[in-house]
Amino acid sequence: MDYRKLFLAKPGKRVKLSKVDAEFTGKHLSEEHAKADTEKYRHQLGRLQYLLYSEAKHALLVVLQAMDAGGKDGTVRHVVGAMNPQGTEVTSFKQPTAAELKHDFLWRVHPHAPAKGMAAAFNRSYYEDVLVVRVHKLVPKRIWSRRYDFINDFERLLRHENDVHILKFFLHISKEEQLRRFQQRLEDPAHNWKISEQDYKERGYWNDYMEAYEEVFARTSTEHAPWYIIPANQKWFRNLAVSQIIADTMDEMGLKLPPAHVDLADIRRKYHAAKREAKVGTTRRTKASKKAG
Repeated sequence: MDYRKLFLAKPGKRVKLSKVDAEFTGKHLSEEHAKADTEKYRHQLGRLQYLLYSEAKHALLVVLQAMDAGGKDGTVRHVVGAMNPQGTEVTSFKQPTAAELKHDFLWRVHPHAPAKGMAAAFNRSYYEDVLVVRVHKLVPKRIWSRRYDFINDFERLLRHENDVHILKFFLHISKEEQLRRFQQRLEDPAHNWKISEQDYKERGYWNDYMEAYEEVFARTSTEHAPWYIIPANQKWFRNLAVSQIIADTMDEMGLKLPPAHVDLADIRRKYHAAKREAKVGTTRRTKASKKAG
C-alpha cells in the first residue's frame, strides 16, 4: 500500500479531520503483523541516509506536528532514530523567547534548516505561528493570515536553493485517544514528567485546532513540501507509515555514493608498501624475541 498517495493532503483541497479515521491500520492487523515491514523501512532509512550524507548534494527536512500526546517524540525515537545521529539533527521548537519575539517568526527556524547531506527533524515547527498564535489570538488575524504565503516562500526557497526535500506529517489522534494517553502518563511513574497542566487547557481548544490545521493543509500542502495526515492512534502503525513515506521519498532522490577524491591506484601502492614494511618489522621483532629467549 502506497501511504504517500493514501495520506497525502492534496494541495488546495480542504480536509475534514473529523472524517479521517485515526484508528486506521490498513492491511496490518497488529504490531506483530507490521513488524517485518517496519524494520524493512527502518533499514532503508539507515542505508539511504548514509548515501545522503556521503553524497552531500541533497537534504531532508521532516516536520512533525500533532496535538499534545500525539506521538511526535515517539516518531523521532522510532523513525528518525533509524538514521545515524552524525548526519541527523532534531530541533524542538518551544514557546519563543523574548529575543526571538523581536524578530520575524521564521528567524529562529532558518539556522536549523538542514545543510546538504544532512537530515533534520522539527518536533513542532514554524507552523505553530499559524496554529497556537491563531487559536489563542496572540496576534491579529491580519498578521497570522499572511504567514501562509511566507511559509510557502520559505519552503520553496529551501527546495530550490538547496534541494531540501520537505516532508510534513500531522500525527492524527482522536480526542479519546489523547485522554487515554494522558491517563497512561498519570499511572506510569516513568512518564509522570510529561504531565503538564497546559495539556488540559489546550484540550479545551480541540475544535479550534482542528479548524486551524485544516486551513494549514489547504494553504501549505504543495508538490515540493507536501503534508501527510497519518492515522496515529496506533503508535506502531504511525511508525510504519511515516518510515515508509520517508524511505520512498529518499529512494526517489537518486542518491549515490560519491567517487573517491584521491588517486586510488597511488593509495593502493602506499597501502601495500606500508603492509610490506609492517610485515618486515613483525618478522624482525619475532627473531629478536627468539634470540633473547
